[in-house]
Amino acid sequence: MISDATRARFDREVAKYPADQKQSAVMACLAIVQQEQGYVSKDSEEAVARYLGMPTIAVHEVTTFYNMYNQKPVGRYKLGVCTNLPCQLRDGAKALHHLEQRLGIAMGETTPDGLFTLQQSECLGACADSPVMLVNDRTMCSFMSSDKLDQLVDGLRKAEQQ
Repeated sequence: MISDATRARFDREVAKYPADQKQSAVMACLAIVQQEQGYVSKDSEEAVARYLGMPTIAVHEVTTFYNMYNQKPVGRYKLGVCTNLPCQLRDGAKALHHLEQRLGIAMGETTPDGLFTLQQSECLGACADSPVMLVNDRTMCSFMSSDKLDQLVDGLRKAEQQ
């Protein structure tokens, strides 16, 4: 299940910790799996657990605790809108609803073309910039008005056509 290239990446992460604490690399190993496969499957969790010498359930607990790990395939662009209270007070729920209408999907779903998955996120730590969102768990977008959301969706669609 784990390729030689993946194992080499795991080895680099494990090397950052004392030999008796290699389980500390679990989050990094899961991130590597997700980068390579797009999500973390049950088989991947088992492979990471074997590699790190820890129970599979312990790896699964990490995967399910953090919303940055996809447990099933997602669209090319995962849009995570913060809906915690501070963002809701500043139109976070409105931003999520606008994207649901614009994309024709509900939160947690993927568009039929496989391009977008819409999720709600826990606090992204940018309350003053709300509504905020993350694109593919990496790019923070702030002050996401309906117009800015439309521009983002249009820009991502256009990028796919090039």
